[in-house]
Amino acid sequence: MSEPMSRALIFDCDGVLADTERDGHLPAFNQTFAEAGVPVHWSQEEYGHLLAIGGGKERLATVFTPVFVETAHLPTDPDEQRDLIAAWHKAKTAHYTDMVAAGVLPARPGIARIVEEAAAGGWRLAVASTSAEASVRAVLEHAVGVDRARDFAVFAGDIVPAKKPAPDIYLLALERLGIGPGEALVVEDSANGLRAALGAGLRTVVTVSSYTADEDFTGASLVVTSLGDLPDTPAHVLADPFGVAPDGEVHLTHLEHVLTESENPRVP
Repeated sequence: MSEPMSRALIFDCDGVLADTERDGHLPAFNQTFAEAGVPVHWSQEEYGHLLAIGGGKERLATVFTPVFVETAHLPTDPDEQRDLIAAWHKAKTAHYTDMVAAGVLPARPGIARIVEEAAAGGWRLAVASTSAEASVRAVLEHAVGVDRARDFAVFAGDIVPAKKPAPDIYLLALERLGIGPGEALVVEDSANGLRAALGAGLRTVVTVSSYTADEDFTGASLVVTSLGDLPDTPAHVLADPFGVAPDGEVHLTHLEHVLTESENPRVP
């Protein structure tokens, strides 16, 4: 009988560890614009559309339309624009990490619980996100505690050439962890994140967040409102193609079921 393979649980950060986009990143961007004296203030609806663009610097770059550059007296030189975007992003990240440290963004239901279950079960732990590494580590430490956060491999920021929905960040995670796609399961919250994970051949559990509930999650192994913490915040199942059937909480046994089913697909 062969030895059980090593398994890894890989989390996205924003919208998964905490519902960060609406209550964290958006106000941090708007605070940065205000301090820079730039007449931009993204509404919740506008920011929801911008989330289709992977990466904070890339979202900031959308400000630099020819008309706005002229009217707001922004630099026209591409190198100067890149430098300004980098400076804005650095300021935004500082505002965001301050909010996280202040406890403004609580962990999503079930995160701390499932992490402890995975650690006890011998699973490796990782975060794969295209957000800035400082932001990711701040959220991670707040969500699972400083001590447990040390057990995580963190893959974040501009360490891959293409951001989600490209699979690059997950391919890098698999390479650095030294495992194959059949040995890992991803927790995501968005269609872009799901596409990235599927592109790397990874089974994915989706926990929908405030901006993503209406997105297309075709291909996900399980879609739930959250991982759940009973009795106050139960998980509700939205799609369950493998018959995992969590009852209010997603546990490690459910994740193991997903990987086992993916290794042995059902025959019609």
